[in-house]
Amino acid sequence: MSFDIPCNHPRYESLMIRQRLADGLKDGLVHETGLIAHGRGEAFDYLIGERTIDVAFAAEKVASAWLLLAKHPVISVNGNVAALVPDECVRLAKTIPAALEVNLFHRTEERIQRLVNVLQDHGAETVLGEHALEKIPGLDHARGICERQGIYAADVVLVPLEDGDRCQALKKMGKCVITIDLNPLSRTARTADITIVDNVCRAMGQMVKWVEELHSWKKKELEDLCRQWDNKGQLHAVVEFISKRLKDIK
Repeated sequence: MSFDIPCNHPRYESLMIRQRLADGLKDGLVHETGLIAHGRGEAFDYLIGERTIDVAFAAEKVASAWLLLAKHPVISVNGNVAALVPDECVRLAKTIPAALEVNLFHRTEERIQRLVNVLQDHGAETVLGEHALEKIPGLDHARGICERQGIYAADVVLVPLEDGDRCQALKKMGKCVITIDLNPLSRTARTADITIVDNVCRAMGQMVKWVEELHSWKKKELEDLCRQWDNKGQLHAVVEFISKRLKDIK
């Protein structure tokens, strides 16, 4: 870390996240536009009270069930995700199990290699992304580039901090898309099958716990849980929660 943040600082958690991103930028993991994206998400985190609300908790449970039911689940990792939750990404991938693939909007081979190295340093045995030869139909930018045995072949994709157009393109390919997005109004949030409106630092760790618990469930129980999920209705509940909270603030 570039400087020490006292644990008793009222903004300790938020400042720690900011610092990890700043360090990630210096280390070549995070693109500068990722800092802007984080700031936008942080604003929505303020609105929900910087905690995992009940709707998000439920979404994390359903998302975990969907990943366990998948035949070929893949976790997509970008610079912000690798800088913030590398341990959680690796633990989740191993617990499901699922493949990890580095996928970037601002793609360079050097950045891809750095992110692969970070995930391997945190315990990942195999990380996809270096040999991306396939293209997601309808995407002309670099996030459309992926590996055949990874995102291209996946039936369920967890895409934390996603781009709306890639989310739409993945849906058109017939994939189930799970996203973590603090903005319940974004195109990504409204397009995904399951939207977790939570900070990625809270959500990924919670999903590890859910996957560990749900491993003992029968397949039909997991299917019933997923079948009941109403993403549009849950997003509406998040907006209502924010509206009520704003009204109650004095």
